Amino acid sequence: MDRIIITGAISLALTALIGFLILPVLRALKAGQSIREVGPTWHNYKAGTPMMGGLMFIFSLIICLLIAIPVMQDYSVFYVLALSLCFGLVGFLDDFTKVKFKRNLGLTSIQKALLQMAVSAVFLYLLYKQGTIATNADSSVPVAVPFLNVSFNMHILLYIFFAMFVMVGCVNAVNLTDGVDGLSATVTVPVMVFFTAAAVARQQFDLALMPAALIGGLIAYLFYNWHPAKVFMGDTGSLFLGGAVCGLAFALNMPLILVLVGFVYIMETLSVILQVGYFKLTHGKRLFKMSPIHHHFEMCGWKEYKIVIVFASVSALMCLLAWFGI
Repeated sequence: MDRIIITGAISLALTALIGFLILPVLRALKAGQSIREVGPTWHNYKAGTPMMGGLMFIFSLIICLLIAIPVMQDYSVFYVLALSLCFGLVGFLDDFTKVKFKRNLGLTSIQKALLQMAVSAVFLYLLYKQGTIATNADSSVPVAVPFLNVSFNMHILLYIFFAMFVMVGCVNAVNLTDGVDGLSATVTVPVMVFFTAAAVARQQFDLALMPAALIGGLIAYLFYNWHPAKVFMGDTGSLFLGGAVCGLAFALNMPLILVLVGFVYIMETLSVILQVGYFKLTHGKRLFKMSPIHHHFEMCGWKEYKIVIVFASVSALMCLLAWFGI
């Protein structure tokens, strides 16, 4: 347990230091954010704010896990790290396209979806070959249902398609949450606290190092991203975080717990789906003032810090509820 706490503390210090070093570099490279024309007009002043700030906690996490290798007994955490890095690489390509061509939209939706599905498939295959995804004699996978203390069996092929859908959806949901200063990081901290506790409860102490390091890294990142933000994590950071969230859930064999711990992410995604669907059905009417839903609350007059505090509190409460369901 001491090792987990120390890892979080080291990650916090490293991320703060890396942020101090990398921020001038991002400014010099003019890696600035372009603001969407359809977004809130008062966000226009944020144009030019450096992005790819997610590199701060990504580098810190990698260093922390490399330091821990000599005392590790289970290396499955590196599968989750590899998954997160691959998603982060997709985000980096997206950010790079935005910076190079000075536009808000980077890779196309189809390009991102195909890359994300490929990454998910490889990760699931590795978990299956390693034995982390347990299978019965009939090649089915038991899927635990939170709170009910029961599970149902799903054929391995169906499970993989289900898991790919969940992972791609989760990653993009986390990405949608990154729309207000400090929002994605503060919402994700309670999620990482939950996964740290869950890994410890299951005596997967080496796996617990990753969410513990992200707790420290995200807290330090908030030094730079709290309103008014000096840097944005970009798709590099948000897709990396999405990969970490879903990767940890599957590595701990509790994918359905994402419904609870990822409640805020899901609400953000649902608000977009409902907005688009309602707009088409009613030929131009809107269900929300703007989507994702954090922009709706902005349009209602909420300050950014209020949205962050409320959404993070909801995330923390849902993670606490999830703890009683495992």
